[in-house]
Amino acid sequence: MHLKKGSETREDLKKMFDDLINKVKNIDMDDVKETVEAKIEELKEGIAELDKETVLSEAKKQAKKLQDSAEELVNYAIEKGTPVIEKSANTIKNKVIEVSKNVITKLEKEKK
Repeated sequence: MHLKKGSETREDLKKMFDDLINKVKNIDMDDVKETVEAKIEELKEGIAELDKETVLSEAKKQAKKLQDSAEELVNYAIEKGTPVIEKSANTIKNKVIEVSKNVITKLEKEKK
């Protein structure tokens, strides 16, 4: 298994965000659609902020916050009984964790 570069994992995450938004657009429930779209936007902004972070302790806080937000998205999908969204949300959560770990690892290496 080869480790992906940060740009590749971000591209994967962007595709996942786009995929989930497309799935959400097919849902008739406006409140679910709006909530999921808002969560995705929050995650996108959080990833952008994490990418700019240069202080390790702050990056760790930001990463934890992102992972919590991704978990909220998964739980919301489960609560609303939308298996299609739940599967995509779980995939995004795992990718958010991967991206977070990559940023933290990079900052830890720079610190040494």
